This record gives sequence, structure tokens and C-alpha cells, in this order.
Amino acid sequence: MKIKSITAWRQNLALSRPYTIAYQHISEVENAFVVIELENGIRGIGAGCPMEQVTGESMDQTLAALQSDILQVLCGSPIAGFQRYIKWYRELFYRQPAAMAAIDIALHDAFCQSVDISLYDFLGGRTGKMLTSVTIGIANAESTLADAKEFIDKGFKILKVKLGLDLGEDLERLHKLREFCGPHIGIRVDPNQGYSPEELKVFFAKTEKLKLELVEQPVLVVQMDALRVLPNEQKSRIAADESLLDIYSAHQLLSGNPACGIFNIKMMKCGGIMAAQELANVALAAKTDLMWGCNDESIVSISAALALALAQPNTKYLDLDGSFDLAEDVVKGGFILEDGYLRCIAAPGLGVDFG
Repeated sequence: MKIKSITAWRQNLALSRPYTIAYQHISEVENAFVVIELENGIRGIGAGCPMEQVTGESMDQTLAALQSDILQVLCGSPIAGFQRYIKWYRELFYRQPAAMAAIDIALHDAFCQSVDISLYDFLGGRTGKMLTSVTIGIANAESTLADAKEFIDKGFKILKVKLGLDLGEDLERLHKLREFCGPHIGIRVDPNQGYSPEELKVFFAKTEKLKLELVEQPVLVVQMDALRVLPNEQKSRIAADESLLDIYSAHQLLSGNPACGIFNIKMMKCGGIMAAQELANVALAAKTDLMWGCNDESIVSISAALALALAQPNTKYLDLDGSFDLAEDVVKGGFILEDGYLRCIAAPGLGVDFG
């Protein structure tokens, strides 16, 4: 079966719940979409949401890659060679990982549909479902507790709290949150590079009794080496996010005395399913736990990340809530959210339906 056409566009997806993180306030998000149609009418879809502050890739660059003539070269090619095509374009679009992720996901989706297999099964899915965290942005303690109550009432069992603007206020919020939630709700935190190494030491000391699951990218990327001297118990709970972009940075984080104990893999940072698998294998060899994260993304890319996450033996944490607060999307389906658990839909490819 051959590729008939490739189309791409950008779409503004408003958020039903705007939020604040350490370096910006977010009320809407753009995603880029690409559709690869086969001769028999099968349509594989991919989505990209660039992280310009992290990777340097803008939405204009993402869309330019997806609408480039070089991608149209695939028209007339058999979909069976999709893995080879991904390798070609990774060399060309290595500076546009979100565009590469969209291409990679669309090719996987089209191929899996063409052979009537779900992406979950194609990737070797081994875990049927996992709990995901849901995110609370930076806000005062009162709003934090109100958001926590709403999420817990909806069945979520793990909360991820954005921090990083003021250490004192962060500590106050977390202590009140733990008191409100009790011991049975998981709490993760993400300072988004907002702390200095010295503040992080204070943070660990002041939150020891709160039983936090993990601390995501607490310091600037250039300060990660300072974390190598932390006690192993603390490092084991540090998740590298903005500092983990590719194989090179993965090996840098783990070389010598490791700087972290968790890799937060995001397809928009590394460039799609194939690249994410490579990072996961590096982590597996180093006995490093995996967390699977996202931006504010379409169901398309969240479904792809979930399928891969459930196939990796060292996956320990899911943070795939990126589509929950979208006021609109271009597809539906992909996964099922139930009582805080995510599981893939049993359907060919991603299992998404076009709206």
C-alpha cells in the first residue's frame, strides 16, 4: 500500500483551564498536525507541539518542516518502509523535534492501520493501564486546594504541583496540600528550573515528611552537575526534563555519578516514537526509571506517548494529562481515562477518530 498524499496545518487549541508555571502563563496552545493518506483511504495522523523555550523550535519552523517539499517526496512510496523514512527525516529535521514527532507518529499510525494492529500491540504493550498525574499550576494555597478537591473528586489519585516562583510560598502550599489530601494521594512537584541548588537542599529538608513522589527539573539545565553530590535517596526522586533532549544529554546525565534517577521523556523534545524508544533503552540499561510527560498536546500525540509508555518495562510514572484541558481537538478516542488510570483503545493504529 502506497502513500497517496500528505497534508499539514496548524491549529490554535484554547485551554479550558489556563495555568501558570515558573516562566510563563498559558491560556492557549498551538499544535501542528500532519495527515498521511494511503491509496485505500487510510489516514494516519501526527501532531507536534514545539517547546521553543526548551528546544529552540518555533511553531513556524514546525509547520515549515511539515509543509516542505522534502516531505512530499514520500508520496508514491510504500507505507511498509515507514521506519526507513523516519530515519531519513530525523537527519533532516534534527533541529525540529516536534515536527519530527508529528511525522513519526503519523507514519506509525498509517502503517499500523494498514496491517490492522494497534500501536500499543505493535510496540509490544505489556501493561494494560497506569495512573497518570494531573497538573495544578502555580497559584495561592486556597486555589491549589480547590483544584486538588476537584481533581480528587474526578478520581485522580496523583497530583503534580507546579512550583518555582517563591520557595516559601511553595512550601506553604505543599504542607497545606498534604494535610488536605491525606497520605493516600500521590504528590509530585515541578519547579520548572525555578530553584537554585542551595534552595533545592532547603526544599528537600523542609518536605521530607510530605512523601513527595518526585521533583521534576528543579534547577537550570546548566546547574544539573551540582545535583551529582546529593544523597542517592534524593537523586533517585529527581526527574530530568528540560535537561533531557536526546541520546547525548541522556548519557551526560548518567555519566560518572548520575545527576538524576528518573528520565522524563517527551516526544516533543526528542522527536517521536523511535527517538523516545532509544532514550528508554538508555535508561533501561542504566536502571533508570521512566516518566512520560507532555506539553498541552492533542489526543493524537498523547495516545502515541501512552502506547509507548505502556510497552517499556522501566516505566514508573505517567504525566500524560496534556489533552485534558483542551477546549477543542481535531480527533477523539485514542485512550480511555477512568478513575485516574489511562489505557489505550483497542483499535488499529492510534485508535483515534477524526472529529
